[in-house]
Amino acid sequence: MNGSITRMSPDELQLINQYWNAANYLTVAQIYLQENALLREPLTAEQIKPRLLGHWGTSPGLSLIYVHLNRLIQRTGAQVLYVAGPGHGGPAIVANVYLEGTYSEIYPEVSKDAAGLRRLIRQFSTPGGIPSHVGPQTPGSIHEGGELGYSLAHATGAALDNPDLIVACVVGDGEAETGPLAASWKAPAFLNPAHDGAVLPILHLNGHKISGPTVLGRQSDSDVAALLAAHGWNPFIVAGDDPLVVHAEFAVALERAYTEIRGIQAQAREHGASGPERWPAIILRTPKGWTGPSKVDGVQVEGTFRSHQVPLSGVRENPEHLAQLEAWLRSYEPESLFDSSGRLVPELEALAPRGVLRMGASPFANGGPDVADLVLPPIDDYAVTVGTPGSTKHESTRPLGELLRDIYSETATDPRFRLFCPDETNSNRLGAVFEVTDRALMESAEDGGEKISPEGRVMEVLSEHLCQGWLEGYLLTGRHGLFATYEAFAMVSASMTVQHAKWLQHAQELPWRRPVPSLNILLTSTCWRNDHNGFSHQGPGLIDTALSLSGSVVRVYLPPDANTLLAAAAHVLESRNYVNLLVVDKQSHPQYLSIEAARAHAAAGASIWEWAGNEAASEAGENETAEHHPTEPDIVLACAGDVPTEETLAAAWLLQRYVPDLTVRVVNVMDLLVLPPRDVHPHGLADEAFRRLFTADRDVVVAWHGYARAFHQLLHGRPGPERFHVRGYNEQGTTTTPFDMVVVNRMSRYHLALEALHRVSGQFDGAAVLVEHCERMLALHHDYIREHLEDLPAIRDWVWTPPDA
Repeated sequence: MNGSITRMSPDELQLINQYWNAANYLTVAQIYLQENALLREPLTAEQIKPRLLGHWGTSPGLSLIYVHLNRLIQRTGAQVLYVAGPGHGGPAIVANVYLEGTYSEIYPEVSKDAAGLRRLIRQFSTPGGIPSHVGPQTPGSIHEGGELGYSLAHATGAALDNPDLIVACVVGDGEAETGPLAASWKAPAFLNPAHDGAVLPILHLNGHKISGPTVLGRQSDSDVAALLAAHGWNPFIVAGDDPLVVHAEFAVALERAYTEIRGIQAQAREHGASGPERWPAIILRTPKGWTGPSKVDGVQVEGTFRSHQVPLSGVRENPEHLAQLEAWLRSYEPESLFDSSGRLVPELEALAPRGVLRMGASPFANGGPDVADLVLPPIDDYAVTVGTPGSTKHESTRPLGELLRDIYSETATDPRFRLFCPDETNSNRLGAVFEVTDRALMESAEDGGEKISPEGRVMEVLSEHLCQGWLEGYLLTGRHGLFATYEAFAMVSASMTVQHAKWLQHAQELPWRRPVPSLNILLTSTCWRNDHNGFSHQGPGLIDTALSLSGSVVRVYLPPDANTLLAAAAHVLESRNYVNLLVVDKQSHPQYLSIEAARAHAAAGASIWEWAGNEAASEAGENETAEHHPTEPDIVLACAGDVPTEETLAAAWLLQRYVPDLTVRVVNVMDLLVLPPRDVHPHGLADEAFRRLFTADRDVVVAWHGYARAFHQLLHGRPGPERFHVRGYNEQGTTTTPFDMVVVNRMSRYHLALEALHRVSGQFDGAAVLVEHCERMLALHHDYIREHLEDLPAIRDWVWTPPDA
């Protein structure tokens, strides 16, 4: 190793090892003990928790890394964020945050004395206490690690546009087997040392998962190093089972990594970045369950999968296990680590950094050091001119791309916004951003690639996991962004969405956690208009996933046109602590609302479109939401989503043209979560407002973007939900024409009109003629598209006009 690196003195080495012992001791105590936190008396079975929960196997490695990062911070003043991929090693991270003093500052009841230690051990994995993972309750954490695979993606996102930050990311060898983590090694191709921070991966190989071997843990050092090197890293290897030797070697490796990071950054910041850098990485190979019981009941435990969770499981019932646990705890010599009051002894306390340099107190782990909001340009500047509703067509996402372009421009000197997208930015009509920035890539672009440079700030990589993971890390450290993806393939990272929503839900309950910018997901190339891709690209399932999550954090918007998309986008980009879904197609669709009307509609969440129905006019105008109508309609047509809106308007047109005595109301739902009762979701309409929209007793025919069951789920708790008859996507699709997609899913204008006639009470002149017309048109459509390979002119060319015109 580099000869200029100074090795630790024997005295410092002993202190580092003692600090590590203190962390290991508190880790074991949290897993096992409910009383006698410092073993000031002999251990008894009654002092053991009745339920033993937690993970010991990875914890010694996590603590070793934490202790040495503390030392690095003390020596250099570096700002370091700790990402624990093996998040189930929660007791180790809690122990270290407690030892550095941050935990007691945030939770004063867990004080730095014997009483506080008792609270510390009793709260771990117990009712009313804290979870076993490195969750939102753990200071210094932006990553729980409950679902493995996302640590390195989160770390990379945290480093983007944070030039002074080093993100130390511990990757467990079990986690390294996941697809998202395997993809995440590509970070050197995207990190620009001129303006980004650094990611320091520490691949911790202990050889075992919960009950079996790990792949990388069984491979040779040279093979593992070659794997990382192939992805652009410069790996250092530290391996051993003698603590003092490993401490000494790891300290050298960490200092060398730091020196290389700062050298790379200094070079790039002075001369510019010209290509991918070979960033340092550390491969740390130590035994699983290190320093724990070697054998239990004659069976090897340390260094095997048996140490993964609770190595001694029968402590309350088995006196031999109890004695072995006491010996294990006393092996760390707690009497030498904590003074008579229960406080860490001064010489060890001095090893931790101070203030915000403590990793548990890092502002980067709590909303970022800069909590400035994203200031948006006025959306009026991007509005589409509509004229008569439905008379013009436009690609609804294109104006959003222009808004994003100008956000990039306005944050150029204070970078805090990025668009993340699989290789689809242009496809999703957001390509205006490339007028002011490029795709970020450190690799060469001399082969004809366009809009690619190291300075680019549009993040494109063909991995939904990486795009969303990078964005989550970016958001959790205080910046803003948007993840745009094809609707069907948002399901690839749906579980990440669930995990992030869970994080936000619990973070909201912690007064010390600062709000973070929302996770905004734009779902486009939707199930209804994947014309040239077909069935594999048709799936609105992320809506269902989101609707199952806590109403305190989830919002779902289905803008029917470009101006309502602008209104929704402005809202979600300025919001904090939510997961926002924006669902809108990228193809050309009818445009309905002026920008003023779009704002009002977005604010209401659902509105009666007076111009589309034939009720008596009210004073409330085109987006009446509250005024009581003098009469009730015979039928309500409701819609949510751009394609369902067009089909609903066409169905309303048919009903009014053919059956003029039938009174039709059209309701457009943009904010999906106004539908549940208010006690289910905070956006839920009050009962009276819901009745004003949908009446008290009339049937409602619904054209809906997603699966019908999701819409019915939202209506649970509303009076008379059986009167809502929902047509939506029902897994019928292929490479076909746009109109055929709504036909095969029985959501076409003709199906909606037939359903409406079926649900109204009484006889109406013209109804039979309309039924015949609908059936004839469906048959004609079937034959026409097979002969001409496109939709009927009557469908392609239809635009909304007043039915009586």
